Amino acid sequence: MRYLLPTAILVAACLCLVPRSIQAQDDTPLGLKKLVWPEDNKPSAEKILLGKQLYFDKRLSRDDTISCASCHDPKKGWSNGEAFATGVRGQKGGRSSPTIINSAYFDLQFWDGRANGLEGQALGPIQNPIEMDLTLDEAVAKLNKIEGYKKQFQKVFGTDVNADGIAKAIAAFERTVLSGGAPHDRFKAGDTKALSEPAQRGMKLFFAKAHCSACHVGPNFSDGAFHNIGIGMEAEKPDIGREELSKQGGDRGAFKTPTLREIARTAPYMHNGTFKTLEEVVEYYDKGAFANPTLDEEIFPLKLTAEEKADLVTYLKEGLSSPKYPDVEPPKLPE
Repeated sequence: MRYLLPTAILVAACLCLVPRSIQAQDDTPLGLKKLVWPEDNKPSAEKILLGKQLYFDKRLSRDDTISCASCHDPKKGWSNGEAFATGVRGQKGGRSSPTIINSAYFDLQFWDGRANGLEGQALGPIQNPIEMDLTLDEAVAKLNKIEGYKKQFQKVFGTDVNADGIAKAIAAFERTVLSGGAPHDRFKAGDTKALSEPAQRGMKLFFAKAHCSACHVGPNFSDGAFHNIGIGMEAEKPDIGREELSKQGGDRGAFKTPTLREIARTAPYMHNGTFKTLEEVVEYYDKGAFANPTLDEEIFPLKLTAEEKADLVTYLKEGLSSPKYPDVEPPKLPE
């Protein structure tokens, strides 16, 4: 795959930083791989609850208005339903909020892969001046003034609140946000009635003529790699994506392949929220995307018929939406 070699090398290098892992208990949803937990962040009910509270707690922002759930809302596909993330004082970021669903399966986090693992991701938004706008020292001091958090940290980690514990607790909770057991999985497991006939036709297109599985591959429907699909490259100063980290010209405009699990819930689509509907997404790919010097070789005009486009969208909506969607209600927060 031309243009992806620099990223592949970087991914391999980053993976060396991931702690040796253990396998969690086998309660994995149908269709997903058995979940791997870092050896230094084993799961417990108490830790996951603590992470859930932190995830929903707006006190982790400077003005007590933004939590992780503000941009990654369970009611909005664990994203925010908007083109861009919104932080403290109404500030807008330049990229959409990627879904938390099945993020446990990604070694590299964020659209450009700048964080290693969920633990590496968890503290970034807290410190970002246009998201939650707290230094880690300020966040730790703020939570240590809340007696309930101090007691829970002592129980879970044996310490007062600290940055490492915040990261591990939030990551532990996020690892429980899994979607599997969708009609696609049941159909593959032998339930021939799990998918409608249009969805079955759409599935065949997905894995063949439409070429979607070149990047959206495996149990999580993502290769975890970074691709230039032309989005935003027509701008005078485009978002260069992965290149900003890799410093490799071949990574210009490349962004991480998102999971397609629960894709019907996570509009708008692409790293900058360009498309409001899956129909628009399919139409874009059908035309061969926006040509640019580092466009992936896998991108080319599909020449689908109107019926084929409709069938493909039906498969994405029907086939990859689980009846056991991981909805979560905000917990009672410590005082």
